[in-house]
Amino acid sequence: MSEKPKIALYWCASCGGCEESVVDLAEDILFVVDNVDIVLWPVGLDFKKKDVEAMPDGSIVASLINGAIRTTEQEEMARMLRRKSQVVIAYGACAQLGGIPGLANQFSLETILKFVYEEAPSVVNELKTRPLERFKDNGRTTELPGLWNVVRTLDQVIDVEYYIPGCPPSPKLLKEAVLALLSGHLPPVGTVLAPDIALCEECSKKDTKPTDLKFESFKRTHLWEVDPEKCLLSQGFLCMGPATRSGCGALCVEGNMPCTGCYGPTSRVRDQGAKFLSSISSSIGADSVEDIDKILVGIPDPVGTFYRYGLPGSMLKRKVVL
Repeated sequence: MSEKPKIALYWCASCGGCEESVVDLAEDILFVVDNVDIVLWPVGLDFKKKDVEAMPDGSIVASLINGAIRTTEQEEMARMLRRKSQVVIAYGACAQLGGIPGLANQFSLETILKFVYEEAPSVVNELKTRPLERFKDNGRTTELPGLWNVVRTLDQVIDVEYYIPGCPPSPKLLKEAVLALLSGHLPPVGTVLAPDIALCEECSKKDTKPTDLKFESFKRTHLWEVDPEKCLLSQGFLCMGPATRSGCGALCVEGNMPCTGCYGPTSRVRDQGAKFLSSISSSIGADSVEDIDKILVGIPDPVGTFYRYGLPGSMLKRKVVL
């Protein structure tokens, strides 16, 4: 009997939703465990780092790594799994694009630490104590990972063969990726394993989108009622569908919530945020600076709106802190 192919799953800087998406395979997870040998999955199984380090280089068929790279430990694990793996897949928006953790690139590391440990409204820390990377007490030494100054995408740290987008990826995309790995019929290196069309193409409201949008205001869903029958953009809600890759089934839009862009851009878009920003800028229904400013009040957080999942992987990458 031939040995089952080995796969590894690892969680870097992310929320854990990508780990949940594996469980969301439901009964299909039985197919996965029957056909592969999981050799590392810290959130689900008790494997040790030393066990993987002892494996021959290249002995893991594929590692699915989710999360951006923020800490020294995450970089160390990513580099180790790169050596041990034939294929590395950036799994989910944080690994592919930087994700929501990447919004930290708007601030310096010192600014973040000062707020979290000293200035946040819920913090009482009169001594301004912060965690130490190394601490000795009674002859014992405790070590914590260090924090890098910026959040990076996985492919800014190691070579990556494939990408599975989403926050989190859909079980369908994960299953299709596993089947492709098992069959050996893999697409060209660098492929995003999802449909290469805009989300609008699978939106049930696409026929109601006007060809000549004119924004008189930008609305926020918690302040306005959404018409479930009409294109959200046509109602003034900032839906990222035109600049976002499909593959999620338009779940947010079908639930009357605007697309926030978690599947990233199609192959024809270099910078997702800039693409969407240029699109809506040309459709603002005002000419004077005063009237334009009144409309833009409806976008209180431009970076969080246009680069919610992709700041580290964008052309901007980070805010330069002087």
